[in-house]
Amino acid sequence: MKAAGGRAPLGGSGVTVGRLALGTAPLAGLFTPVSEAAAEETLTAAWDAGVRTFDTAPHYGLGVSERRLGAFLRDRPRADVVVSTKVGRLLRPGFSPPGTDGFHGVPTDLTRVWDFSAAGVRASLEESLERSGLDAFDLVLLHDPDDHGEQALNEAYPALAELRAQGVVRAIGAGMNQTELLTRFVTDADLDCVLVAGRYSLLDRRAAGELLPACLARGTGVLVGGVFNSGLLADPRPGATFDYAPAPEPVLRRARRLAEVCAAFGVALPAAAIQFPWRHPAVSGVVLGARNAREVTENAAHAAAEIPEELWRALDALAPDDEEGRA
Repeated sequence: MKAAGGRAPLGGSGVTVGRLALGTAPLAGLFTPVSEAAAEETLTAAWDAGVRTFDTAPHYGLGVSERRLGAFLRDRPRADVVVSTKVGRLLRPGFSPPGTDGFHGVPTDLTRVWDFSAAGVRASLEESLERSGLDAFDLVLLHDPDDHGEQALNEAYPALAELRAQGVVRAIGAGMNQTELLTRFVTDADLDCVLVAGRYSLLDRRAAGELLPACLARGTGVLVGGVFNSGLLADPRPGATFDYAPAPEPVLRRARRLAEVCAAFGVALPAAAIQFPWRHPAVSGVVLGARNAREVTENAAHAAAEIPEELWRALDALAPDDEEGRA
């Protein structure tokens, strides 16, 4: 098992990322509002825990995430930090009703516009730099190009590759919560990494089928998000969510069985959920969101917990044969 507090190379990009990174969507009001003070406390807790890799995006709170993260990092050594943002959604004047896309307590006078054109990529990055106040981003990802695959591959990706060649960004990649299109990007483009959300967890291992082997073959780094599958693996209680919807009863039963097996070894289910992706040689780091300092502290403790190999064997025995991960 690799150390939770360590760093790992991100493919062949020359960028090294923390084994544990902070995802900042919750700090921009995902599901519930988060105050400026609470966001700063959360970021401070992450920093104090040794986190130096941060993931943001224009989409998160209509720019709120980038602004809050940039303000926090302003007085901290930039060379010690790896920051990723994303392209694919431009923020333009318009009206977004409260709660749009799950974000609360954020501006309502902006709207998201899909744009995976070359010009859109350049505009998005320039605007992200302005919002954040940072001098550069280390990693830029194509964000959720599910319905825009051809444009993202033929227009957005070459624009990112050009920015990488010019030294404007150090690494490029794509982030999605599916594996099929990510695998195509890995095989058909020259990405430094992918961020796969929710598809390599104790409940859903489908990334192990084609995506992770393709990344190993190509030398593409992997960041894994959504290790709790939106909540179920953090607390498998009635009403818990799985992939942002109420967990179906068979999946809830399977999560409870995983928790029981973990408990038999004296390990909390969230600890196993966080550390599970590190076992794969393609995985560079795990991206965990948090909305308060307590969650950061708990996640850091789970990431550092000792997990016996016997527990991994027991959990692997509960995995589905087809790598689909659903009961």
